[in-house]
Amino acid sequence: MDLAAGLRGRHVLVTGASSGLGDHFARLCARCGAAVTVAARRKERLDALVAALREAGAPEARALALDVADADSVAGAFADLAGALPDVVVNNAGIAEGGAALDTDLDTFDRVIATNLRGVWAMSTAAARAWRAAGRGGTIVNVASILGLRVTGGVGPYTVSKAGVVQMTQALGLEWARHGIRVNALAPGYVGTDINRDFFESPPGQAMIKRIPMRRLGRPEDLDGAFLLLAGDASGWMTGATIPVDGGHLVSGL
Repeated sequence: MDLAAGLRGRHVLVTGASSGLGDHFARLCARCGAAVTVAARRKERLDALVAALREAGAPEARALALDVADADSVAGAFADLAGALPDVVVNNAGIAEGGAALDTDLDTFDRVIATNLRGVWAMSTAAARAWRAAGRGGTIVNVASILGLRVTGGVGPYTVSKAGVVQMTQALGLEWARHGIRVNALAPGYVGTDINRDFFESPPGQAMIKRIPMRRLGRPEDLDGAFLLLAGDASGWMTGATIPVDGGHLVSGL
């Protein structure tokens, strides 16, 4: 089965697309023949990405300034998209702020939850309302994390937020199945990107890599198969599911 064909001619909206996995997923969707709307707070980075996508032969690429933690911004984004609703919404925007729980103030906690959890809810419900009003279904792919399924120290708000995304995926998948709206999640393990490269080159980072059963970091392209499955028609009878892609980390011994 050609998983890439499942996105051909579709319109995919990717949040948090100004860097990291969001940038990667946007480029992947464009290569598969999808029209792509890339969304994030940093519009200048999005403009550069759109230029790169068009240069690579993806004329149907556009940038959308969006802060998923801001309800007005989300509402404005879907108003802007009213004439060209996405078929697939990829909730990728997220932040991670570390530190011991006793040293983490409530403002930090609220900031992480606002982007990672509340933002996924805001985007998902806005998309679902728009699809229902248009009399059609749609597909949502949430980017969760293995830290929503298993914990580690020092990133409490992040793990709480990602656990919430996993549960939200199930709750919305159940509630919206009758409307033809599918909601699934991808739970990456530790994937090397520009954002975390320095950490994984440090002694603590190297020690963490040794605890991954496959003994290496994931690469963004390691997520492509699962992503394309969830975003396309090949998963047409799947909803409420979370797929871990983590080099075996979740099944490693305690």
